[in-house]
Amino acid sequence: QTTNDDNLRKQARKVENELDLKLVSFSKLCTSYSSESSRPRSDSYGSSHDNMLVVMTTELEQLLATLSAVNDKMAEYTSTTGTFSYGAAMTHTLQRHRDILQDYTREYHKTKMNFFSLREREDLLGSVHRDIESMKSSSGVNNRRTEIFLKEHEHLRNSDRLLDNAISIAIATKGNITFQRGMLKSIQTRVTTLAHRFPAINGLIQKIHLRKRRDSLILGGVIGVCTILLLLYTFH
Repeated sequence: QTTNDDNLRKQARKVENELDLKLVSFSKLCTSYSSESSRPRSDSYGSSHDNMLVVMTTELEQLLATLSAVNDKMAEYTSTTGTFSYGAAMTHTLQRHRDILQDYTREYHKTKMNFFSLREREDLLGSVHRDIESMKSSSGVNNRRTEIFLKEHEHLRNSDRLLDNAISIAIATKGNITFQRGMLKSIQTRVTTLAHRFPAINGLIQKIHLRKRRDSLILGGVIGVCTILLLLYTFH
């Protein structure tokens, strides 16, 4: 039983590490598209970028499916375990892996949706720009109305460029946080496993959790009181 349990957990951690790295690479790919959105791109660049996107999304979906299958095997093995204490530890470990799978799935879909939203907006702005250039070339004159429209369009592109830079920074930060979160969850899983094996460590972890909860309540109360006092001072 221990050998099968260790094999399933090792396989799950391996897939989770691969997913972590792939998600960071996927975020960087989306960030590179965002940083290049304000520059003219050739058709070959767009085709290459789209091919990389298709390959990476396919790999991520396959890894998510693999991790889900491993979790299902772990759940099936847990249900057939005879020892109650051992089965409880396996159930807790299984829940941690399921939470990690859920977080990775949510992170993947969120990054993918942000990327497609960014590309759709960029395509729309590019279409407007092409229409303006076509109108300029066909008319051959720049009247006052066209100049005003071009200025407004340039202001819009500048604002959108600033927004894209902010999104790029957010995506890069999110990728780093995702990587760090995966590492912390892996460490927490190992600590939890040790806690189930050594009751003294488990008791220490429970005390730490209680102290963190108490500190959170105290901090929340202080922030609430400060907010109320600030509002009273503002509207006095």
